[in-house]
Amino acid sequence: MEDSYKDRTSLMKGAKDIAKEVKKQTVKKVNQAVDRAQDEYTQRSYSRFQDEDDDDDYYPPGETYSGEANDDEGSSEATEGHDEEDEIYEGEYQGIPSTNQGKDSIVSVGQPKGDEYKDRRELESERRADEEELAQQYELIIQECGHGRFQWALFFVLGMALMADGVEVFVVGFVLPSAETDLCIPNSGSGWLGSIVYLGMMVGAFFWGGLADKVGRKQSLLICMSVNGFFAFLSSFVQGYGFFLLCRLLSGFGIGGAIPTVFSYFAEVLAREKRGEHLSWLCMFWMIGGIYASAMAWAIIPHYGWSFSMGSAYQFHSWRVFVIVCALPCVSSVVALTFMPESPRFLLEVGKHDEAWMILKLIHDTNMRARGQPEKVFTVNKIKTPKQIDELIEIESDTGTWYRRCFVRIRTELYGIWLTFMRCFNYPVRENTIKLTIVWFTLSFGYYGLSVWFPDVIKHLQSDEYALLTRNVQKDKYANFSINFTMENQVHTGMEYDNGRFLGVKFKSVTFKDSVFKSCTFDDVTSVNTYFKNCTFIDTLFENTDFEPYKFIDSEFQNCSFLHNKTGCQITFDDDYSAYWIYFVNFLGTLAVLPGNIVSALLMDRIGRLTMLGGSMVLSGISCFFLWFGTSESMMIGMLCLYNGLTISAWNSLDVVTVELYPTDRRATGFGFLNALCKAAAVLGNLIFGSLVSITKAIPILLASTVLVCGGLVGLRLPDTRTQVELEVWKQP
Repeated sequence: MEDSYKDRTSLMKGAKDIAKEVKKQTVKKVNQAVDRAQDEYTQRSYSRFQDEDDDDDYYPPGETYSGEANDDEGSSEATEGHDEEDEIYEGEYQGIPSTNQGKDSIVSVGQPKGDEYKDRRELESERRADEEELAQQYELIIQECGHGRFQWALFFVLGMALMADGVEVFVVGFVLPSAETDLCIPNSGSGWLGSIVYLGMMVGAFFWGGLADKVGRKQSLLICMSVNGFFAFLSSFVQGYGFFLLCRLLSGFGIGGAIPTVFSYFAEVLAREKRGEHLSWLCMFWMIGGIYASAMAWAIIPHYGWSFSMGSAYQFHSWRVFVIVCALPCVSSVVALTFMPESPRFLLEVGKHDEAWMILKLIHDTNMRARGQPEKVFTVNKIKTPKQIDELIEIESDTGTWYRRCFVRIRTELYGIWLTFMRCFNYPVRENTIKLTIVWFTLSFGYYGLSVWFPDVIKHLQSDEYALLTRNVQKDKYANFSINFTMENQVHTGMEYDNGRFLGVKFKSVTFKDSVFKSCTFDDVTSVNTYFKNCTFIDTLFENTDFEPYKFIDSEFQNCSFLHNKTGCQITFDDDYSAYWIYFVNFLGTLAVLPGNIVSALLMDRIGRLTMLGGSMVLSGISCFFLWFGTSESMMIGMLCLYNGLTISAWNSLDVVTVELYPTDRRATGFGFLNALCKAAAVLGNLIFGSLVSITKAIPILLASTVLVCGGLVGLRLPDTRTQVELEVWKQP
């Protein structure tokens, strides 16, 4: 028994010794194999570096996709289902080969020095060279992807966003007369509603445009359109004028990012020969937005029956329904945009190579299937990517409070947007930015200035006709009377009313001047555009009326009582056809740009962007002189249609030129800045031209004509982008 136990013990000990020896030899052989692999890897890297120098086709390590069939580069760990010796099929994704896949400590003789040993100027120089090469290669990739179903799907999705921008501009003008009455807005405060939206759009264009260059076109557009849709919808329910202004301000802030982001996004999936034409077709959605707003206003706002109230405090009139309906294009664009991918050009710019390759393959496969060629393979397997330069950013430690971390993050993003904006004024794009600034400002100043001047002139002509129709009653005395009918278009001056009863009266555009009301009663009275100026009320009772304090101008009250006043102003369109006329005029003015849109889309790539831009602005300036002959409403409407039809070609070509003159890393930022400048020029034009309506025609005509012609001449000095890819233009001084 003991002998057998000793034998087993000796056997186990011998087995353990053998296992230790085998393990030792195995480790030794593995180490030798690793050393040989490292030596071979170093030699291969050095040889490839020499070959690339000889061929003048150098790609920085770690920044390319594997390229055209090369036996040494034909395998990748990122290719699923294949070993090293498997066949690599054409168009199959090869991953991102990197010469740094070995040990980081290996440095071969003759290899370029690492990024950590280079200064920022040298890194930026290498990045510019990479961007030039990427621009050329990306153009070839987009041409291989073709133009088809994917571009058309994105065309309609982005068109809805652009349509929402057009609706936003028209909404304020359409709801302003009704909102002034419903929200009891005094004349001194009505101008804020029109200006506050442009202020929000001005700030929003700059912010969202800059953000699109930081987080992506799709992400920025989704957020800004969501902000617009939410606050536009909310504005239809608020009752106070202050809250309504705040909602429209934030709504304008959201929609401000639509134009710079939409054009940047769509331009980056279009080939050069398609870009001008299809960007011009995209501009038509802005016109469709104006037509949609005009049609909805005509169909909804005048119908006073489309409303309800909850007591006297909450009034939901038809114009609020119109505001909700106008938010539908924005909501539709947000929903559709969630199914679209990010711009592959932006992803390549920020170094997200895998995502960009997959999206480009998606574009190619979608278009090929639509053409009936699903078997056609996406042959691109090598994409140049710019060198990524690390930036030092300030972060808050984990011990900081959440709002402190949020503040630091927001401040960092804003600082990054500001740095990108300042790069728009660096050489070599500085001169182009200055020229574009002049063209955008002059075109916006002339267009929006005359756009507000046309309706004001028409209103001035209408007021002259109204003065002829207004009934003037002067220095008369009425006693012991009762009135229960509608009083309209009347001016009562120096009247005396004694023991009178106004029961259920509707006052429409009635003004009482220097009149005395003694022992009178106003019961269940509603009023629109009615004022009491320098009047005296003695022993007078006001019960269930909508007379707000602003309707009594320099008036005096003696022993008077106000009972059960209506808190919401009353609004009605009964027998009022002026609203229909206003919407119809705007509809005609918007529809007049249709021929200009079609002409610009068909000729953009044939006669050139600059010829169309300069020619359209000069012709618009010349057409201003026809305003001398506008002596009636119909003639002014005709001039408005002619002017809009000529200027739309300038707008379309300016959008195309702006997109093509900026490189990808600052395209949306530069476009956003110029669009913000456009809104500032619009506000300035509204103020200047609006103050000249009742003074003279000469100054507005000469001013608009001068700025348009000068802007057109400057536009002719811009670089021609019709036959050049992105960075060839960018390199020009």
